[in-house]
Amino acid sequence: MAKSLEERGRTHARLRRRFLKFVPIRSGECVLEVGCGTGVVVRDLAARVGRGGAVVGIDASRRMLDRARALCRETARRTRIALRVADGASLPFAANRFDAALAVTVLLHVADPLRVVREMARVTRPGGRVGLQDQDFGVVAITHPDRSVTERIMRGVAERFYEEPHSGRRLPGLLRAAGLTDVRLLTDVYQDTTLEPWTKTFLERRAERAVHFGIVDVPTAERWLDGFTAVVAADAFVLTVNYYGAVGVKPR
Repeated sequence: MAKSLEERGRTHARLRRRFLKFVPIRSGECVLEVGCGTGVVVRDLAARVGRGGAVVGIDASRRMLDRARALCRETARRTRIALRVADGASLPFAANRFDAALAVTVLLHVADPLRVVREMARVTRPGGRVGLQDQDFGVVAITHPDRSVTERIMRGVAERFYEEPHSGRRLPGLLRAAGLTDVRLLTDVYQDTTLEPWTKTFLERRAERAVHFGIVDVPTAERWLDGFTAVVAADAFVLTVNYYGAVGVKPR
């Protein structure tokens, strides 16, 4: 999982940094990231807030945070970084502490996302921003000779693996329901036309999970993966995933 998060961090860097600029995150600010994983976003945030700022990352996994501490060690020499175990639905911080609170590709895994967003709003100062970014797995395009099996695998796995596979389109509504104002939406697209390593791993895991969930059998999953070979050889491969970033302001 840690390796996958770091690989996605490299391949999705443009989307992530465009979102941080959209929020925006400014020099000298104190920023919270909910669900920080290996610290990919924490490192980007540290570069934006600089020496006068601070970044706090929380995650429910101690093992993931151990990895994040190792990966953030060099960055922490230039910017204050704190990483701690915590639950996004019950943040261990006083109200109005942060200039901004972010959750990046987290809420689609959460059973009660509104509770998390309300907590993020609580710990953000009046006039501060709450920013959310998520994929929306209802908007995925893949070139494959067998559209029926592709649809069955992609939709079936998303419905079983994520609490809310259509999370991206819900983000503005969640911010408004949490009492935030001046809500704005940024729509972006991850695209791959060469079957990059991250995409290959993503599709292989979809096939594995489709077998695990009983959506297809092993021979069908293997044939599905093999079907991409001819598409790539013909220079006809396309995969796109929609990403949605939304930000709201806490009323003064």
